[in-house]
Amino acid sequence: MQYHKIKQAKFLARPNRFVAKVEIDGSEETVHVKNTGRCRELLLPGARVILSAADNPNRKTRYDLIAVEKAGLGLVNIDSQAPNKILQEWLAGQGFDYIKPEYKYGDSRIDFYMERQGQKYLLEVKGCTLEIDGVGYFPDAPTERGVKHIYELIKARQEGYRCGLAFVIQMPRVKEVRPNMETHPAFGEALEKAKASGVKILMLGCEVYPDSLTIDAGRISDKWGA
Repeated sequence: MQYHKIKQAKFLARPNRFVAKVEIDGSEETVHVKNTGRCRELLLPGARVILSAADNPNRKTRYDLIAVEKAGLGLVNIDSQAPNKILQEWLAGQGFDYIKPEYKYGDSRIDFYMERQGQKYLLEVKGCTLEIDGVGYFPDAPTERGVKHIYELIKARQEGYRCGLAFVIQMPRVKEVRPNMETHPAFGEALEKAKASGVKILMLGCEVYPDSLTIDAGRISDKWGA
């Protein structure tokens, strides 16, 4: 996926989860943060950040903060909308006969419903931006919604769907995502139950550039539907 009208800036502070203060060309400006997660290990004073100009000229904030440079790792994309967009691009090349985003199943909306040769598939997508010692961890904040979706996938698997949970790793080099048991043990417990029930766990590493995010074919843990 591609970004347009990008600009570099220096991170100053994050007054709340929706906005940040940055320095652009020597002037302070308030920008929208496209991620409501904590990102505490990323958004540090002085860090280089990447901004994308907003499409709406009448919006209060002119820019979205989409990526941040992490020392020793590189550029990390923190756009929470990016994982679904890039997964939809990837799924288009996986030989499915039909793909529908935002599919209502049970009491939830699952990110993708697919069909191939009469087989029904459900896929939930999670973006990973937290790295510790070369390993990705999810979530970086408690996610009751994420736990609920896992149990929906387990139920669907029992009903004959092929189900998957895809971790889009929005940073370079990292190949593995583990559950963040310290932050939300219930997510890790649900993930183990999902694996035992036959839900496929996919991990897709990404190459991150200031103006784009692409899936790295060398860091895909498995082929979907194999």
